Amino acid sequence: MSYVLPDSAKESPAALLSYAKEQGVAEIDLRFTDIRGMVQHFSMPLSMVDADDFEEGFGFDGSSVRGFQTINVSDMILFPDLSTAMMDPFFASPTLAIKCDVSDPITHEPYANDPRGIAKRAEEYLKSTGIGDTAFFGPEAEFFLFTNVQYEVGPNKSFYQVDSHEGFWNTGSPDPAMNYLNRIKEGYFPLPPLDKTQDVRADMVATMMAAGIDIEVHHHEVGGAGQAEIDMRFDTLLRMADKLLDYKYIVKNVAAKYGLIATFMPKPLFEDNGSGMHVHQSIWKDGKPLFGGDQYAGLSQMALWYIGGVLKHAQALLALTNPTTNSYRRLVPGYEAPVNLVYSARNRSAAIRIPMYSSSPKAKRVETRFPDPTANPYLAMPALLMAGLDGIKNEIDPGNPFEVDLYDSEDVETPTTPPTLGGALDALKEDHDFLLEGGVFTEEYLNMYIDYKQTEEADQVAMRPHPYELKLYLDF
Repeated sequence: MSYVLPDSAKESPAALLSYAKEQGVAEIDLRFTDIRGMVQHFSMPLSMVDADDFEEGFGFDGSSVRGFQTINVSDMILFPDLSTAMMDPFFASPTLAIKCDVSDPITHEPYANDPRGIAKRAEEYLKSTGIGDTAFFGPEAEFFLFTNVQYEVGPNKSFYQVDSHEGFWNTGSPDPAMNYLNRIKEGYFPLPPLDKTQDVRADMVATMMAAGIDIEVHHHEVGGAGQAEIDMRFDTLLRMADKLLDYKYIVKNVAAKYGLIATFMPKPLFEDNGSGMHVHQSIWKDGKPLFGGDQYAGLSQMALWYIGGVLKHAQALLALTNPTTNSYRRLVPGYEAPVNLVYSARNRSAAIRIPMYSSSPKAKRVETRFPDPTANPYLAMPALLMAGLDGIKNEIDPGNPFEVDLYDSEDVETPTTPPTLGGALDALKEDHDFLLEGGVFTEEYLNMYIDYKQTEEADQVAMRPHPYELKLYLDF
């Protein structure tokens, strides 16, 4: 079964509605995202929608959407992007799902605080620079599949507990089903019965392919307790951001079908590997790749300058690419995390790696390794592009590459990622002019983003006692 609509059905609102009626569609579901990258939606009976509605837009109250309007100027309008229309894979009632852009109801101008609008402006800005006309992105989002998750937070208590049918902590279980369990950090590439999520991932892949997301590979990841990775084929910035949100939606819902809980938290388990989202990037112009050349690791000088820009702005970028307090449980120096802000070919201990699988100029790309899958892709990928473009425009030298194993080289000092979300937000306060170029981000949006993340997330975690503190300090 395919959830993808034929191109002819997406040529106009009238064509879309005609196709929907022919296919027995019952409802249309309009979708957009908040500041966190969480998809919001509302549904309408197909019989209540006509072609003129698509031209006039669909109104909604934005006052309760995180990162949108205040209560006194709350009215917003959605304009559906017909190219994104597809059948929802999970709704019981046949439903046509469409991603939308948010606009001001008075001027009909794009709303500056709409994350998807930021991604669109980033693509437009790239073209305006003359440097290139297309930015390709390929994120590798990792996740865990748990059998149970429990947590509770109160004035006098705080706990969490997760379980996995692959978790090595279950070796003492009397349940005979708890056998062949992956040891901590030994989950990479095992066959069943150690890999108990093969069929789940295959179902996820089939659903993604049916939804128009091309998948290159899927496998068990290093985390023994159900960590997984499904790699999408690269696409243009906006389309890949759209696909990444569909990817997370599909992963969570297919997992639920199997009685599992999928989480993209970067560090849900102590002592096991965290979940990252390595992001591959390249710039093209007139159908030709611009990152292949005769410099280090087969890169062009442009690609090296791009790396220079990402490294220069990396600490500020992390506020957008690693936007949760949990992100920094993964980015801890001395462990297998890309905290060192340097670049290298093949070396996975560096923040930026140049994959060496192919010498073809079309395959040459930059892999940024510090991002994680809690990032809002409509913010994170434009931010990476803007940093890279700043590097190209100002010919920022990335310095010498690092070929040594940075985990085992105690005498090597490098710049590192901030230790906390608060540190990354402070860096973004000080270094964000590169994001304002071409009006891609606005000062107002970044200030609002920083304030939201600080007050609603960083401060909330900082104010609460941690269970481990009782072990450390109760008897002081």
